[in-house]
Amino acid sequence: MIRNRRAAALFLLAAFAPVLGVPREAVAQTQGAPQPANPSSLPTRRASFAWDNTLLRAGFSFRDVVDKPLAEKLSSGLPNVILMRAYVFEEGRSEPVALAVRTCTVTYDLWDDIYRVRVSDPNGVRNVPKINVDGVLRECAEAHDLPIVDRAILEKGHPHFLGVLVEVNPISPAMLQQIRQWVQRPTGSTGINPGDALFGSFVGIFVRQIGTSAASLSFRTQSFTP
Repeated sequence: MIRNRRAAALFLLAAFAPVLGVPREAVAQTQGAPQPANPSSLPTRRASFAWDNTLLRAGFSFRDVVDKPLAEKLSSGLPNVILMRAYVFEEGRSEPVALAVRTCTVTYDLWDDIYRVRVSDPNGVRNVPKINVDGVLRECAEAHDLPIVDRAILEKGHPHFLGVLVEVNPISPAMLQQIRQWVQRPTGSTGINPGDALFGSFVGIFVRQIGTSAASLSFRTQSFTP
């Protein structure tokens, strides 16, 4: 069993090797580091956007949130949670207008030598048994055709972008419960109102989250115009 576990850790580290070569200061948010003043000044990362009738879908990667310690921890046998929040911002504004969330729980089965993954996102909740390392990366560190927001919620003709926050093992049970409730909304019903539990300014959502999880990563996408 120990040999299998060690092999799984090495395999996972090898799979992440191209990502782990990126200096972590360039991608992760850490305590004491200068923080962006507004969502527009977040590091930019390319995403794919496509309209499915009136529903915006997006694809992007955040594999670099998994550093070497986390890659090793994923094969420990303990559950690890990767939480991704994609906020929709209108250019020039600091309050989001919509939110799409995705959680992925990874557990390495020491006896069967496999990873078990549970994903919850706007597409629903699904369990992915007998998954291999490539499957872990695909399911938990990338977004593919993720439902984001209905066009009716957005200001027509105004550029918007996604402000993405990824956290590993968030320490707030209350926040995770709010996320579970949010993800149960019908597809496309992601508009934020001031009274929503997950609503807040850019500073409250992104900057004040630093230190509330084992690791975090934030970035913005290029703009799109509905």
